[in-house]
Amino acid sequence: MNKSILLVDDKPEIAKIITLYLSGYNVKYVENPIIALNWLKEGNMPDAIISDLMMPEMNGEEFVTALKENENLSHIPILILTSVESDSDRTRLFEKGANDFILKPFNPEELKTRIKVLLK
Repeated sequence: MNKSILLVDDKPEIAKIITLYLSGYNVKYVENPIIALNWLKEGNMPDAIISDLMMPEMNGEEFVTALKENENLSHIPILILTSVESDSDRTRLFEKGANDFILKPFNPEELKTRIKVLLK
């Protein structure tokens, strides 16, 4: 059975590209963290989460915090996609529980490799 990935990004065009790159996985796309949290609370359990950082309504940092504070969801590895290159932002997100980062624009082979490593 293929591993499943929850992809959270407010830009559908980015999600389409990522879904194509990760064609060997079952990718569930949602456009914001609030929808993602509701989907997860319904009992859906992906093997990993890829989330954008800069989103309206709830940003990626708030999403990571909500996931890690939930006992049923805290074990899910999270990869953050971001165009923000700030060391302090990355450090803060690692402290909150993010497992990895990829800077936009990203190399598709790097994304595939990082997901593979994250899912081991």
